[in-house]
Amino acid sequence: MTVFKAYDVRAVYPEPLNEETARKIGLATGRLLLAESEEQGAIVVGHDMRPSSPSLVEALKEGILSSGADVIDVGLVDTPFIAFAVNYLGAIGGIQTTASHNPIQYNGFKICRAKAKPVGMGTGLEKIEEMANDRDEPTIATVRGAETSVDLWEQYKGHVFTYLDPRIQSGEIVIKAAFDASNGMAGTMVPKLFRDVKGLELIEINFENDKGEFVHEPNPLVDSNLQQTIDAVKDCDCDLGICFDGDADRCMVVDEKGVIVGCDLITAWLAPKFLENEENGSIVFDLRSSHAVTNAIEHAGGSAVKSRVGHVFMKQAMAEHDAPFGGELSGHFYFRDNFYADSGAMAFASVVSAIAESDSPMSSQIAPYKTYCQSGEINFETPDKDAAMAMLVAAYPDANVDRLDGVTVDCGDWWCNVRASNTEPLLRLNLESSSDAEVSTRVAEVSNFLGTRVDH
Repeated sequence: MTVFKAYDVRAVYPEPLNEETARKIGLATGRLLLAESEEQGAIVVGHDMRPSSPSLVEALKEGILSSGADVIDVGLVDTPFIAFAVNYLGAIGGIQTTASHNPIQYNGFKICRAKAKPVGMGTGLEKIEEMANDRDEPTIATVRGAETSVDLWEQYKGHVFTYLDPRIQSGEIVIKAAFDASNGMAGTMVPKLFRDVKGLELIEINFENDKGEFVHEPNPLVDSNLQQTIDAVKDCDCDLGICFDGDADRCMVVDEKGVIVGCDLITAWLAPKFLENEENGSIVFDLRSSHAVTNAIEHAGGSAVKSRVGHVFMKQAMAEHDAPFGGELSGHFYFRDNFYADSGAMAFASVVSAIAESDSPMSSQIAPYKTYCQSGEINFETPDKDAAMAMLVAAYPDANVDRLDGVTVDCGDWWCNVRASNTEPLLRLNLESSSDAEVSTRVAEVSNFLGTRVDH
């Protein structure tokens, strides 16, 4: 079965991912989570707006029920909703049927255990894969689980609004935002949570999510997918723009000038606000982030904690350090009061609340953190990733080298990180220095060790 990835289940529907596969995954997940809980319990199940999601989630539920676990169906929801529901209901786990930012013909499952702790390869997904791939039909529980359905949108709204400035909620302050739902689950989430907020004036883009198609790829990391957001910000004189991915757990932000703001700069900007009421608090960020993040955290009296790339590692670091906030370059933002999980809705609430705290526009608030120049992520194909990274390290014998995730080579006036992709057969380079000229020079230099550059 080729549907299992590093962090989740994801593949083209109906082959290799189909209803029979979904049933087996549901049965395997139910068995795993029941064994871990050592008692009868419920698994929260939700789904996104993809045409294949309704039939897949029904098959998934059939598998879970056959394992003896109960099912609580929360319906059509964004992925962060599942983390909330698992904790709110005290469930033994949760599964969202979604393929995130992938094209419409894809689908998949994001799985978590009790307290919304992620299930990935090395943390349980490999066991689910083994059971699902077993040619012998798994033993079905003698007592079938029970299914119920609940509507938790009001409870979810109250949870998210702990991050939304009360002055925005009351209408004392009004923020105008261009909001691109990317024809994904933000098109359901935003109307239920934010549309009626007195202090939010929303310019809604691509909110239709029942047509089975995307106007643009629901991946906000691709600059071209942000063009509608940029245009709306400029045309409608907005305070900011925000674009979500397909399952609404990631977002990218555009300032009032229509300039895309890197997620590491968002982390640097928000970090001091989350440290205001902390004593020796920590902020977690992925190691590809600008040194501006570390500088901002330490200047605010906090401890800067680097993490490996990926939500499994970010959530683990958040919990270990009891960090109130964390940010990843991919657009995931994590919150302690959200069970250390990521939330696109809370990220939006935090950003508009930060804008509301100052009379200055967002671009002026972000400007102090734009102290370095960056290459952005550049991909390379190479037949031997380890050898390529070894050559890079050998070329700079006086550099400080960190192997937390791939290799980070710090030469003082410039640094770079090179890591193997978890989802594609590529090496990914991020490089930073004090000037664009130096970045260009060093990228050309480092590229000699990394293989063939892939521009996409």
